Amino acid sequence: MTQRLDNLITVLDAGSSKSCVLVAELVDGVLRYRGHGIEASKGMRRGVISDLGPAAEAINLAALTAEKITKAPIETTVVGIGGPHMRGVNSQGGISMGSRMKEITREDVRSAIDRARSIGLAPDREVLHLLPQQFILDDQSGIHDPVGMVGNRLEVLLHIATCSGSAAQSVVTCANKAGLEVTDTVFEGLASAEAVLSADERELGVCIVDIGSSSTELAVFFEGSVAHTAVLPIGGDHFTNDLAVGLHVSVEEAEQLKHKYGNCVITSVPQLNKLEVGGDLSMGGQGARVIRQRYIAEILEPRARELLTMLRDNLRNGGVLEAMGAGCVFTGGGANLVGLLDHAESLLRVPARIGYPVPLSRMPSELARPEFAAAIGMLLYTHRTQVRKASEEQGLRQKLRSIFAGSF
Repeated sequence: MTQRLDNLITVLDAGSSKSCVLVAELVDGVLRYRGHGIEASKGMRRGVISDLGPAAEAINLAALTAEKITKAPIETTVVGIGGPHMRGVNSQGGISMGSRMKEITREDVRSAIDRARSIGLAPDREVLHLLPQQFILDDQSGIHDPVGMVGNRLEVLLHIATCSGSAAQSVVTCANKAGLEVTDTVFEGLASAEAVLSADERELGVCIVDIGSSSTELAVFFEGSVAHTAVLPIGGDHFTNDLAVGLHVSVEEAEQLKHKYGNCVITSVPQLNKLEVGGDLSMGGQGARVIRQRYIAEILEPRARELLTMLRDNLRNGGVLEAMGAGCVFTGGGANLVGLLDHAESLLRVPARIGYPVPLSRMPSELARPEFAAAIGMLLYTHRTQVRKASEEQGLRQKLRSIFAGSF
């Protein structure tokens, strides 16, 4: 018999290729793996939900599997939001405290952030995250937390991550149809960063590049804060589809060939290597045939260069290309493609590595792979958010207690 537990955190990564429900429990302030469920996604197209019924069914099956392993009912979840509809914008705003200097309170910080977020957005846009980059108190810049300081004017440089309201609501609706109440939403690019980046990388400047099935989400950190977010409309499925068309094979076989023989550096593949493809007679009726293995690389390399050129141009237009002292970290399922890092270092002229997520206590080794970085990162992000809220509430209670104590 399952028993309801209040210390569980559940997250849902509803991607184009898979729906993953991951559950962890909080034990003495530490996250510990409890269970997970993975199901092939349905009703998804180009990173957004196109058919609610099949999409909700896949989420429900993944949740049931996770529930069975967890041995506890799963009722709430945090949902990851991603896809080409994501947008990021920087803004600045502030408040004046009058002619006399005043101690900055948490409420003053919120007021400054509200002033900075007051920008014109299209009717279909929804704010997903408000991410302060730095605060400026009078003439002093580079402040991360001004609470308790004294000054006349408080300004904030703010990064605003927005999404399509309808696309985000579709994911929430699917989760609800699967029997899950959504308590929060997280940009999957930020979640992946939570799982794979170190504090030093965030400080020096780093770009996290999460290559999913249908799109690539990226976030740039500099001096510990988010400087830029964006989504590129190319993902792992584009590489697979290129192979399916170029080799005249099914998408399933193309996916297998990509994983087993894929390499996006042509010269790294020996010229004499050959392999057999096209055993499915339904694909053009050609039957099995022998091809050069280099032919696969000749198909994959142009797509890899297109993705990385698009990444470089996006970073340059965002003004952050020169801010990546720690280089680029690639994660997501598409990061496993052999040779991708070589092209990245050549085009971006910075170090590049594959980002493996930080393993949770008792977590199965098969989850410690780049394709699960977003799900694991959502757990870490949710835990950190809960700790921060609890700390703020505790501070407020202590302040009220001291006020009342002083009254008597």
